Order: sequence, then structure tokens, then C-alpha cells
Amino acid sequence: MIAAELSLPDCPQRATPFTVTRRVRIGDCGVDRKLRLDGVACYLQDVGFDHLDVMPDGHAHQAWIVRRMVIDVVRPISFGEYVTVRRWASSTSTRWCNMRVQIDGADGGLVETESFLIHFAADKGIPARMSEAFLEPILAATDEHRLRWRPTLTEPVSPADAAVESTEFEVRVADLDFLEHVNNAAYLQIVENVLDRYTRLITSAHRTTVEYVKPIVAGDVVTVCWRYRDEVLDIGVAVAGENRAAMRVEPAPTA
Repeated sequence: MIAAELSLPDCPQRATPFTVTRRVRIGDCGVDRKLRLDGVACYLQDVGFDHLDVMPDGHAHQAWIVRRMVIDVVRPISFGEYVTVRRWASSTSTRWCNMRVQIDGADGGLVETESFLIHFAADKGIPARMSEAFLEPILAATDEHRLRWRPTLTEPVSPADAAVESTEFEVRVADLDFLEHVNNAAYLQIVENVLDRYTRLITSAHRTTVEYVKPIVAGDVVTVCWRYRDEVLDIGVAVAGENRAAMRVEPAPTA
């Protein structure tokens, strides 16, 4: 499977999505007054932890790793727009799940997302089984109960590749979260920085896929490299030549 072929399923009628509303603030937007990709990533984190507050055994499931994030900007969301954020499970196993989040703007903006999340035992740092009580509403929302990890960005860009541009990325204190890793949303800031050179990609519906491989920590010397061809922007993030994340921006399947 490739990133463009990954489908984002609609919410089934039997599921009751967790729903919150919020307004798009100035810190979420770029100079064009549109909700940035890193702003979307922050929304996903916020609604995820809010959802845990009302989930059975949510207090015992606080440690999660994002393995993949897919963001389809179907119609851009603007500064000041009120949005309804809906979250539900689209597939699951016992230790990981796909969570769909829809961000629906009152003025017509629409962003569809899906994240592959791995539940971790915080004290051991390894994937951990979700409790039966926690899994019950997740299992009820989807028929896919044997989810497996399959990467979609299988050829990460490296500085040695032909027709590749690159730059250094300095890890800032503000990029780190309480896990002492570069936060997921900061990777989307990297995407925004590179995407600014190829703004034609975002003039219509577009998909951004991020697959996280290994954390970046304080002190890492980070190289960002990218290649643009055939209306697809591929971005690689590496430390000492080791791939840490792969990203792609391309026309959305809905385009």
C-alpha cells in the first residue's frame, strides 16, 4: 500500500464519536490565515487526551506513540472559524489502533485525519495490551479487530539521493515535550517550512502523511532533505544518516 491509497473511512452509524468544539486561534494559523498542519497535529493531541478523560480506564492508558499521521486538507480552515472535532476508532488490535479525527469548520473548512497509535506501558517502554474495559467501546465502533502495521512511505529520502535538497534543523527547547522527545507537531512545522517552496501543492485538496520511525531528542543534529517531482513532495528527517521520519505531501484522493 502507498500513502495515496490509504482510505480514511467514514464514521459508521453505530459509532458515537467523541466530539468537542473549539475556535481556530491566531497561533494555529500561518500568514495566509489558514490552519497550519502543525496546528492540526496539536488539535489531534488535545482531543486525544480529552477523549481519554471519558474513556473507561482512560487514566491507565496515558502513554501513546504516534506511528503514522495522515492529514487530508479537503478545504482549508481559516482563522476565527469555529470547528467541530469528532474522534472515533476506525480499526484496532489489542495494543494499537487507528483513530479517525474529523475537523469540520462552520464556514466550510474540512480536514480529515487518521493516526496509527501504539499503546505503551509507561514504566517499561514497550507496547502494552489495552484493558478489556478500554477496548470495549473501540471494538464496538469498528469491524476491523486485527489491525497490523504496514508502512506506506517505504523509500525515505536521504541526502545521498539524486535531485535532493537539504538543510539542517536545530532542535529547539520548545520542540520538546515532557517525554523529552521532539513533539509530533514539530515534524509538521518541518513540513510547513519545506512546503513553503511548493505552495502550488496546497492550492487544492492535499494529503500529508508522516511516518515516525525513531524519536529525536535534545542535542541531535538533524538533517532535513526533500525531493519534489510529479506533484509529490517527499521529505526525510535523519540524524547521523539514520532515518527518523518520512513525510509526503501530495494531492488528496478526494482532489
